[in-house]
Amino acid sequence: MTRTPRIPNLGGARAFVLHRPHPTVQAITRQLSAIGLVTVDCWPELAPEALAADFVFFDADLGFDEQFPWKPGEAPMPLVALIGSEAPGRIEWALSHKADAQLLKPVGNAGVYSALLIARQSFEARKHLAGEIAALRQRVAERQTIVRAVSALSKGGDDDRAYARLRSLAMSWQVSVEDAARRIVAMTEEAKIGETRTGETRTGETKTGETKTGEAPIEDESGDDQPYRA
Repeated sequence: MTRTPRIPNLGGARAFVLHRPHPTVQAITRQLSAIGLVTVDCWPELAPEALAADFVFFDADLGFDEQFPWKPGEAPMPLVALIGSEAPGRIEWALSHKADAQLLKPVGNAGVYSALLIARQSFEARKHLAGEIAALRQRVAERQTIVRAVSALSKGGDDDRAYARLRSLAMSWQVSVEDAARRIVAMTEEAKIGETRTGETRTGETKTGETKTGEAPIEDESGDDQPYRA
C-alpha cells in the first residue's frame, strides 16, 4: 500500500530569492509571507547564510554557476527555478542544478505554495535515493574487500575454510567481518610492500658484484663463465 506523503508545516522556514529587483520578487515575497516563511532577497549571488536556508528560488534566465556556494546539482536544500525564457540553453542550465520545482514568470498571486511542497518532496526523494545508492556502493565495496581477504587467507586453497578463518579472526578481534577483512587486506598490502623493498635491497647488493655495464656472464660449452658484451 502506497503511503500518502503528509503536507509539512512550512511556517517559520527561510526562503532565499536569488533574483534581480523585479515585480516577480515582490509577488513571491507576498505569497511566502502569507504562508509564514521568512524571505531574504539577494542578487547577484547568495549570501553565505543561504547554506542554512530551507528553500532557494533562483532566476533561471540570468543565473550562472558562480552565484551558488556549491557545485551544480549539490544544493543542500530544495531549489525552485523561476523561468521566464524557455530557451533550451537556459532550461538545460536550470536542470544541471537539479531544480526540484519551477515557477513560470510572471508570477501572479498563486503557485508558490504548491511549488514549495513539490520542491520539498522531490528533494527528500532525491536525497533518500542518493543515500540508498551510497549504501549499496558501500556494501559492494565491502564484499570486494571480503573476497580479497578470503583470497589472501586461502592462498589458492579452500575458500570456505578461509572464510571460516576470517569469521574466527573477526570474533577474536571483536570486530565485524568487514572490519576484519579490511585488516587482512591492509596487512597483506604491507607484506607485499615489505617484500618489494627487500627484493630491491638484494638487487642492489647483487649489482655491486656484477661485471662492467653491458656485460652479462654466460656459460660456454666448456662450462666456464665468460663475459657477454651487448
